[in-house]
Amino acid sequence: MKNDGAMELVCEAPAKINLYLAIKGKRADGFHDLETRMLKITLADRLCLAARDSGITVECPGSELPAGEGNLVHRAAKRFFAAHGRGGGVHIVLEKKVPIAAGLGGGSSDAAAVLRGLNTLHGFPFSLRQLADLARPLGADVPFFVHDCTAAWATGIGDEIQAEDIPFLGWIVLVNPGFAVSTKWVYENFTLTTGGNPYILGRDFVHGNDACAGPGNLPLYNDLEAVTIGKYPELGRIKDELLAAGAHGALMSGSGPTVFGLFADEAQARKSVARFAQRYGRNVFLARPLSTQEKL
Repeated sequence: MKNDGAMELVCEAPAKINLYLAIKGKRADGFHDLETRMLKITLADRLCLAARDSGITVECPGSELPAGEGNLVHRAAKRFFAAHGRGGGVHIVLEKKVPIAAGLGGGSSDAAAVLRGLNTLHGFPFSLRQLADLARPLGADVPFFVHDCTAAWATGIGDEIQAEDIPFLGWIVLVNPGFAVSTKWVYENFTLTTGGNPYILGRDFVHGNDACAGPGNLPLYNDLEAVTIGKYPELGRIKDELLAAGAHGALMSGSGPTVFGLFADEAQARKSVARFAQRYGRNVFLARPLSTQEKL
């Protein structure tokens, strides 16, 4: 975060990729218990927070996102001020770079950046643990982005965070096909597209498959991949092309539709980006893992 004045703050909200995602079961509240390994990356949105005496206003230049309470950053700010209980307001300018509804956690990261930013502007009234508690009702991924860690193993609905150190210093090619996928739809269709008990998936995959080799030989796996690729076979072809281009692992992130490839060689990664950009234009990104020096 950069403080550009006494009452103004500019910060970045990094995207994430899921290196592992397994669904353990469905809860009574309709949500799913899961296990997931998440990694923050250098692809990021940019937010400017300017303190006001009252009211919450949001601008999203170049984006079709709503400016009112339909925007998660607005709800995050409202939740902060309600918990703080001392009045105040904020004007937020959100510059989107992370694709929307792409499985990269962009909206959740934006909400977390607002919580952290307002906490800074108001003299740190809340600890990170308290901010994570504020974050939970906003979305399952928001607590992960509130925490300082650059990578984590998450359980529960994805909101119980255990920081990890992921030994990966390579390059990440992200390919988004240009359409959004509803997370709700993917989870609803998870049980419909799997035979038997779907909640035992992801436990007994073959570790020797190169496509499953993640950083530090950690497994790459996503239970939701079969659902989304089942409806959008193009994603499976993207994954195959990334592997053919030299990625040592490729996977759909979250509920999709973004597919990422992990590259050890920068030249191969850049060549892959150029190739995919001919087809998908600005929806192709080159990123790296967020380092401890860059974390928010």
